[in-house]
This record gives sequence, C-alpha cells and structure tokens, in this order.
Amino acid sequence: MNTHNCDLVVIGSGPGGYVAAVRAAQLGLDTICVEKENLGGVCLNWGCIPTKALLKNAEYMHFLKRSAEFGFDIKDYSYEFSKVVKRSRDVSAKMSSGIGFLFKKYKVKHLKGAGKLSDKNTVQVFGENGEQTDEIKAKNIIIATGARPRMFDGIEVDRKRVITSKEAMVISEAPKSILVMGAGAIGVEFAYFFNAYGAKVTIIEMLDRILPIEDEEISKELSRNFRKAGMSLLTSTRVLSAKNLGNEVSLKIQKKDGTEEEIKADYALNAIGIQANLENIGLEQLGIQTERNFIKVDKFMRTNIENIFAIGDIAGPPWLAHKASAEGILAAEFIAGRKVQPIDYKNIPGCTYCQPQVASVGMTEKKAKEAGYDVKVGKFPFTASGKAHAIGEAVGFAKMVFDAKHNELLGAHLIGPEVTEMIGEAVLARSLEATAETIFKSIHPHPTLNEAIMEAAAAALGEATNI
Repeated sequence: MNTHNCDLVVIGSGPGGYVAAVRAAQLGLDTICVEKENLGGVCLNWGCIPTKALLKNAEYMHFLKRSAEFGFDIKDYSYEFSKVVKRSRDVSAKMSSGIGFLFKKYKVKHLKGAGKLSDKNTVQVFGENGEQTDEIKAKNIIIATGARPRMFDGIEVDRKRVITSKEAMVISEAPKSILVMGAGAIGVEFAYFFNAYGAKVTIIEMLDRILPIEDEEISKELSRNFRKAGMSLLTSTRVLSAKNLGNEVSLKIQKKDGTEEEIKADYALNAIGIQANLENIGLEQLGIQTERNFIKVDKFMRTNIENIFAIGDIAGPPWLAHKASAEGILAAEFIAGRKVQPIDYKNIPGCTYCQPQVASVGMTEKKAKEAGYDVKVGKFPFTASGKAHAIGEAVGFAKMVFDAKHNELLGAHLIGPEVTEMIGEAVLARSLEATAETIFKSIHPHPTLNEAIMEAAAAALGEATNI
C-alpha cells in the first residue's frame, strides 16, 4: 500500500473537485485528487459536455428539415445515429484528457480509486477490486463526490428500456417513441434531442408546467414551441410506475383529477431529480452532518468538522456545474488563507440548452412581487430583432424584472436563440447592482442578439424605440 502526505486531498474530479484541486495547487498547496472513474466527473463525461454535443447535432437535424428556407435544396439526407453518439463521446474524452494535462501542469497528484475518510485527516483509496491501494494523510479534505439520478419506488430503472440520462447518451438507436419523466432541464433537453430525430416524445411533469423553476411566461413559451414541434406535454401528472415489458415500456400515470391511465413507448427516461453520492465515503463514522440528504456546509463550504469541506452537488442545490466550480475555488482559497467572499446564491444563472434555449438569473416576476417589490417589467420579442431574423431564429423574448423604486435589476429571463450565451451580461449587471438606465444606456453592438437585453431594459422604462 502506498502512503502520502499533503496539504489537501480532494475526493472527486467533477467541475467542483478538479477546479478546487487546480486552484489549491496554484496557491501553493500540495494537492492530491482522488477519482474512481474518468477525470471530469459526471458533468464532463456524462452530463454537461457530451449532452451539448448531442444537442448540437439535433440543431443540425432541425436545420436540414427546414433548409429550403435558406435556399438549400436538400431533398434526401441520411444519418448514422451511432456516429452521432460517437462524436459526443469523442468530445467528452478529449475534455477529460485536458484535465489530466492541467493536473500535470499544476502538479496535482491524481490517484485512481474510491476515496473514503477514516478520520478527519485520513483518506483511504480503494481499487476496483475493493482492496486498499493508498492512504493519504492530509491537513484538509474537500468532498466533491457529486450526485446521480434519483430513483423512486415503482419506477423500475433497468437501464435498458427504463433508462437514465447516462444510457440516453449512448443509446444504440434513435427511438420511435419515448416517455420523458420530469420536465426540468435534463428532461427538456433530451425531449428536444429525441424529437429532432423523429421520436414521438411525451413529457410527463408532476407540477403544472415544464421548467417549473423558470418564470411562468418562459415555461408557457417553451410549451408552445414544443407542442408546435409535435411533442405531447402531460403536466400536473404523476408517474405511479414504469416497467420494461420487453420490446416496450409501460407507465401508469395519474392525472390531476385522480384518473389513472397506462401509456406505452419504446423507452422511458427517468429525469426526476438527483440524489447525492453520500454512501461509502465515511460520513457516518466521522459524524459529518447532513441535511435533506446533502452535506450541510457553512458559507465557506466547511462541514461541522472544520478541516473538511464539501462542494458541488453533494452540498445541495442548485445542481449546476458552474456553481460547483465557484464553490471549489472558494473552498481552496479559504483553505489557503485567502480573504474570500461567500457565494451569492441569488445570482447564479441557470441554462437549458434545448431550442429555443432558456436562460435566467435572479428573481422571477412572481417571486419579486411575493418578496414585496413593486416591479417594472420590460420585454423584447426576438420577432423584433434583425439579427434573430437574419439567422432564421426569431422566436422567444427577453424579459427583465426591475425594482420600480430604484430601477435595480432583480431578474432576467430569456428564451430564444443563443440566450445561454447572453445571460452572462445579466449576471454581471446584477453583481454590479446595475439599473435599467445603465443597461439601456450602455451601447450594444448592432445587429446582435444581445440587443434584446438592452431593448428589454428600455421597455421597462417606457423608452423602447423598436417595439
């Protein structure tokens, strides 16, 4: 067995763990990162990156179907679904190797295996056969073991017909029909992807609308676009059971009025939330506190044991890669003795990469009113955007919510072309406490999609000139 001593050991190499390890090494800490699978965690290998590669392919499929609008006479085309999947996996593999390069560059030692805490300063590493390969003595420990799809009684996930997002990314065929259980970002993105390849898609959501955490107008607009694309949306509907029948799946669902119904399809995708990877990492033995099945941390990401930290999905919502990275940097800098500012969790953007795209930050109009704000709302439709028409994607809108008293930006809610690339402006504006005036008076280049943010701010002031 190998023994090691270091300043910091990070368990997990996802977007929180690897960033924490690199930042700690940059700050002069002798750092080890323990990872049992491929570097990059779920996000890079089975989430953020490979799904975006798949979704880009879906965009091209939609383009082929409407290519005549752009003057292309493409009557016949074919595709190899296996190559679609392979491209996604190749992109993932390339990015994973990039993390290995960063570890070498900054002298982060990578140990392959499963990490488990045996005391507050010791991490044991176990190989695939279950035998211990290494023991690490560390002054500080960061737990970044992430999360996995949440399982429910009655939903028999066999990973063949009743699948999770992981199997959906490497599925061997384009299904003729699929039932998507859950209408959060994961469910909506896969619904869009499979619809692009001709699948009959049915989305089932327990709450009253798809993307239920988004502004209600955003959900309504996305629903309209999805129905136009031929998808079926069953909201206020609960999944009671899901079973593999051999060549198809059967779901028993319960509607709002209490009536039950059986629906069938080639596949069913379980996209109903996530659960933290808390098991077999030594939490109980050390008495590390959890809350709602996530590790409880303070504003500096410390657990109840002062030299042990937790970041990313395992530390609770929002379950976003960029949130995990920010927490990793915060924890690493705190451990290194830097003066740090706690994360403003009210200013973390969320993005959904279907088409039209959805992006938001801050309060919805409803939440702002519930918080007691008198609000001003400005909206700008992409049907009034020259750039949106030029690229053939004039759908959706930008919606900006301001405090009527000071005109300060409370929230931004976008649906339309490339809005996931635009939301950063609103995040920065909120961090600088920008007002409608400062956004509107900041000259935006023309023609760009970003003008929609400027125009929405102008609309909130009653000064819009293009709508």
